[in-house]
Amino acid sequence: ELPPLPYYQLKPVPPLIPPIDDAYLALALPIIAYWAVSMIFHMIDVYDLFPQYRLHTPAELLSRNHVSRFDVFRDVILQQIIQTAVGLVLAWTDPEQMFGREDYDVKLWAQRIRIAQRAIPSILAALGLDAVSFADQINSKHPYPAGILRGGHYPGLLQTVNFNGVIMSAPAFAPWELLVAKAIYWVLIPAFQFAFAVCCMDTWQYFWHRAMHLNKWMYTTLHSRHHRLYVPYAYGALYNHPVEGFLLDTLGAGVSYMLARMTTRQAMVFFTFSTIKTVDDHCGYSLPWDPLQMITGNNAGYHDVHHQSWGIKTNFSQPFFTIWDRIMGTMWTGGDISARYERSRKAAE
Repeated sequence: ELPPLPYYQLKPVPPLIPPIDDAYLALALPIIAYWAVSMIFHMIDVYDLFPQYRLHTPAELLSRNHVSRFDVFRDVILQQIIQTAVGLVLAWTDPEQMFGREDYDVKLWAQRIRIAQRAIPSILAALGLDAVSFADQINSKHPYPAGILRGGHYPGLLQTVNFNGVIMSAPAFAPWELLVAKAIYWVLIPAFQFAFAVCCMDTWQYFWHRAMHLNKWMYTTLHSRHHRLYVPYAYGALYNHPVEGFLLDTLGAGVSYMLARMTTRQAMVFFTFSTIKTVDDHCGYSLPWDPLQMITGNNAGYHDVHHQSWGIKTNFSQPFFTIWDRIMGTMWTGGDISARYERSRKAAE
């Protein structure tokens, strides 16, 4: 009664950029993005291009930070070496990426849609409607809605198939079923995977980050290093103790990737986007045209509050949304912060 599923043959996915293996590209792209975006903000900072959008003055950057730019650069490189090493282990243990099953999976979803339609006559009957009679009335002009009302029965919708060398007639999918199946397979499922990975990463980083502030030993030994930057800047985004960098960033991204069951190419997008978002959150500028600062309240201004002595126990959420701060009551609620920032600027001058 169901349209048959096609045969398929799996083949290795060719590299996106020959001859670089996709797994290695997924490791390289976040690092390239990190330094490319960081250098853009660094040039803006050095040449003081948009002083009206600075969160802190150059004088604050020089006087309030407790670590040199070279030390920040060195520790970021160390973290990226660790992150690459962990990524290589994952790449070597992951199964080889294959393709060739896409048409089969789309039609498998179309089959599920066809099966789901079987419940429609019963549902309408429970509401006092005779779906089959109505389907007979509209069948000549609207065959597909009539088929839906019959519970996924399309008597005139047939195809010719070759079954073990025998040519025979079989039911076929309605165009709308294939269209919906393609939308599910190519759009909804990847979107769900990406959203799930974002939620995983936000949850992982929030609770580890919060623990590193509430536990005195963890803060003193690990997290206090990151807070030597009272005035954050872009390439200091991954300036952490190596253990903290491994726990928060490397493991957080890896766990999110595995739980979301992403492909290597999906991982390229997720890892690179996460990296750019982290850099943007530490850029030190509240830019009105920056799309990353507009799509979510967790932006450079939000995270900068956390780097100040008076806001250090708030705004733990990173890198995407502020949901966990809202749920756990750790969002900054101290009112207008402009006077506090102005005092810091004057003191630095």
